[in-house]
Amino acid sequence: MGVSISQRVQAIAPSGLLRFFDILATMDDVLSLGIGEPDVPSPACVRRAGTTCIDGGRTGYTSNAGILELRQAIAAHLERCYGISYDPQKEILITVGVSEGLHAAMLALLNPGDEVLVPEPCFVAYDPCVRLADAVPVPVATHMENGFQVTVEQLAAARTPRTRALLLSYPNNPTGAVMDRASLLDVARFAEQHDLFVLSDEIYDRFIYGDAEHTCFPALPGMRERSLLLGGFSKAYAMTGWRVGYACGPAEVIEAMHKVHQYIIMSAPTIGQVGALSALCDEDDCAGEIIQEFACRREVLLAGLRDIGLPCSEPRGAIYAFPSVRETGLTSAEFSERLLLQEKVAVVPGNAFGPSGEGHVRIAYTVPVSQLEEALERIERFVKRIS
Repeated sequence: MGVSISQRVQAIAPSGLLRFFDILATMDDVLSLGIGEPDVPSPACVRRAGTTCIDGGRTGYTSNAGILELRQAIAAHLERCYGISYDPQKEILITVGVSEGLHAAMLALLNPGDEVLVPEPCFVAYDPCVRLADAVPVPVATHMENGFQVTVEQLAAARTPRTRALLLSYPNNPTGAVMDRASLLDVARFAEQHDLFVLSDEIYDRFIYGDAEHTCFPALPGMRERSLLLGGFSKAYAMTGWRVGYACGPAEVIEAMHKVHQYIIMSAPTIGQVGALSALCDEDDCAGEIIQEFACRREVLLAGLRDIGLPCSEPRGAIYAFPSVRETGLTSAEFSERLLLQEKVAVVPGNAFGPSGEGHVRIAYTVPVSQLEEALERIERFVKRIS
């Protein structure tokens, strides 16, 4: 008898990024605007804490739930920033990035056949995480004309009696969209009316630009007990490789997630947790410098896209722009592949983030301004050539 692969895994399509990055791996001298990873090193205080941890031999397991001091620091940070209070002992779980937190939440909350409303374009892992829990993702398309904000009318049209949860992600990857408080209040009332649990991925909460403001969804009236907050250190603290995230929510939800977490993971990396604690305790706010640098890059990118003539909804958060390429006559994949092969600039086709992303490409401004300006010159040359 040969190897038998489970039906749930067979049903999951490979990531739309896979073929694109396979091509990228064969090329030299590419200006890559495709990776959603800060290009700056982790802050000095974080690196020092990690080194001290290793040199001191602190390399064993931590508590399954994570270092208590880190959970306490996260609780203090969230109360200071958003006025929401979580019990570090019972309502916070340290995870291996937001990715593991999301997966554990799906397994803990969903039964086979449950439906989850997923506004898209969205992070590539959302759909598979729902499916791996034997539940059903229900995409809810958002559009550039509305700033990629999901509306209650759209959610109502997609809801069925089997709808169990809603997965939100603002600031958004890949669009950079930020939902205003009034719109989120409408979503909160919708969730309450239909008894939906809300998973709010707020990994980009610190990346907010201009007059935009981030609204922490669980801090809205009545939402603390029917939502889960997912966050982490990868983006704002340039700690992608340290793999530290967190989940905050009602004690019974965290307890259920803890069961999944302890058997799959045991505990998040000790050195990463120590580094994350240092990041939160840094009086100089090491995230501030990183975010300011990305704010400058964002302005350069938006000005360049306007000059090229690629329409783009202004990204008010995160580290991405999501311009439309429809006017070129190419699909997202055609535009991205030809730009890579002809001008050696890597962007990500929008349909990698769901069907509603077709006609767009994701540009991550995760390179220095000089490289960003060079990439924009190459994109402009390419667009003029195909027009």
